[in-house]
Amino acid sequence: MRLDVPVVPDADQARQWLERELADPVYQERESLLQRFWDWLSDLFGSVPVGGAGGPWWLLLILLLVALIALVAFWVAGPVRRGGPRAQRSARVLADDDIRDAEDLRAAANAAAAAGDWATAVAERFRALVRALEDRAVLDERPGRTAREAAQAAALRLPEHAEGLYRASELFDGVVYGHHDARPEDDAALRELDRAVDRARVSLR
Repeated sequence: MRLDVPVVPDADQARQWLERELADPVYQERESLLQRFWDWLSDLFGSVPVGGAGGPWWLLLILLLVALIALVAFWVAGPVRRGGPRAQRSARVLADDDIRDAEDLRAAANAAAAAGDWATAVAERFRALVRALEDRAVLDERPGRTAREAAQAAALRLPEHAEGLYRASELFDGVVYGHHDARPEDDAALRELDRAVDRARVSLR
C-alpha cells in the first residue's frame, strides 16, 4: 500500500508560515529582536535555489526547524531577562529632601493605616525604622541608600534581627515597585519589627 508523500513547504510557504507565527501578539513585546531574526531568515530563504523535484527541500525543512527552535528559545528567555533586573533592583528608602525624623514617619504610617492605605503605611513604617537606626548611629546617614543596602548594613549590627530586616526590605521594594499589594498584616509585622529593633542591643562588630 502506498503512503501519502508528506507535504514539503517551498520557500514561499515557509515564509508565510513564519510570518503568521510572528504575527501572534505574544511576540510583539520582543518585536525588534524577532524582526532582526526574521530579516536574517528571509535573506537566508531568499538565497536558497528552489527548483523542481530536485530542489533542496530538505534544507528548507532544516531551516524551518531551526527557526521554530529559535522562536521557542526567544519566548522562554524573554521572561528570564525581564525578571533579572527586577529581582536585583532595590528602591531608595528616603528622598534627599526628606527631613522627617522617625516619629514623624511613624505618625505618617499610622495615619495611612487608619485610612486603610496599607501601601503607604508599609513604606512609611520602613522609612521610620531606617531613620531610627540612623538616629541611634546604627546606620550612618547616607543619602540614596536603598532598602536592601539598609537591611544589609543593619543586619551586621543587629544579627538577631537579620532575617526580619531582609524581609522588611523586600516588602518595601515590593510595595514601592507595585509587585506586592500591602495588607494589614504587613504593616503589623513592620510595626513589631520596629519595636523589636528599637529595644535590641547593637553588636559592636
